[in-house]
Amino acid sequence: MRGCHVMAKPASSRCNIDCRYCFYLEKPQQPLMDDATLEAFIRQHIDAQPGNTVEFAWQGGEPTLAGLPFYQHVVKLQQRYASGKTIHNSLQTNGILLNDSWCRFLQDNHWLVGISVDGPADLHDAHRVTRSGKPTHRRVTAAIEKLRAHRIEFNVLVVVSRKNSAEPARLYRYLKTLGTPFLQFIPLVEHDQNGAISKESVSEEGFGQFLNNVFALWVKEDIGKVYVQIFDSTLAVWSGYPSQMCTFSATCGHALALESNGDVYQCDHYVYPEYKLGNLHQTPIAVLNESEAAIRFGENKQRLLPMDCQACPVLKLCQGDCPKHRHQGAKSYLCKSYYAFFTYTAPYMQMMRDLLRQKRPSVELMALLRQP
Repeated sequence: MRGCHVMAKPASSRCNIDCRYCFYLEKPQQPLMDDATLEAFIRQHIDAQPGNTVEFAWQGGEPTLAGLPFYQHVVKLQQRYASGKTIHNSLQTNGILLNDSWCRFLQDNHWLVGISVDGPADLHDAHRVTRSGKPTHRRVTAAIEKLRAHRIEFNVLVVVSRKNSAEPARLYRYLKTLGTPFLQFIPLVEHDQNGAISKESVSEEGFGQFLNNVFALWVKEDIGKVYVQIFDSTLAVWSGYPSQMCTFSATCGHALALESNGDVYQCDHYVYPEYKLGNLHQTPIAVLNESEAAIRFGENKQRLLPMDCQACPVLKLCQGDCPKHRHQGAKSYLCKSYYAFFTYTAPYMQMMRDLLRQKRPSVELMALLRQP
């Protein structure tokens, strides 16, 4: 049996803020997830995993809008259906609703929390605002302080836009003050109503320039202290392991999105009618995951890879990027960015790989770079 990841959206596309770049707010809203759908999801998701560990990911929209009692019920259902498996939960949130009651629950049940922060106040508040257009940065940092006070493990997810990509050093140094060493950078690539790349999106080359500037600081100062997802994933591939990011995996698929009414889609970026696999009330998740449509969707990443990519020297690292970033069969919008990043970081990745093969910590690279 092939396992799967499911991004569950119990509040559908509802959100309590109005990010100017959000692609999900436009989705039709479904009712909040009811008890029958929640119970079916938890039972089926546990049954669909062949291993002894099951990961639950709760996202949105804004998942905390489902309410704390909803997640207290989640834990009870997981305990009922665990069948001896170890259950882990993660919650991706804007943090606005997190209070002491939420934090006690998250700490008591060992949930991992992802907080969306786009940088210092001026960069964050340029796009992440309330429904009335007011800034949210202060409220998000207050939530982070609560997470730290309750000793809850959390990471920071940064949407890299045209605006904050222009200040990589300031952004990175700010993120290091937030109290977690775990950082994720997500490139903003969205289209406007006319089908053109939105004005908020990072530029074709800007994301690569941003990553390279952050990497230049990280490789000299923070190896072993700060864990940037794309850096760790790239080193894993250089070391002979699969990518930790679906973006750079050879195939797509089996990373499903669950809407609050039980509809299951191929991917969080493909919640459109033509990519609906079915509904868990009619067909179990394990069956949907093994369906011909799901397998074909995953294989299409390589089958529809543009010819220009076939001989590219960094293909093994980028695998053509996420199909969402390809337009009408062309190369990824971020092709220039990823080529620049993987090329620039290659010698450093090789050195860290070689250190690890010698059973020496990769952190030694910082000392080597300081040598005259």
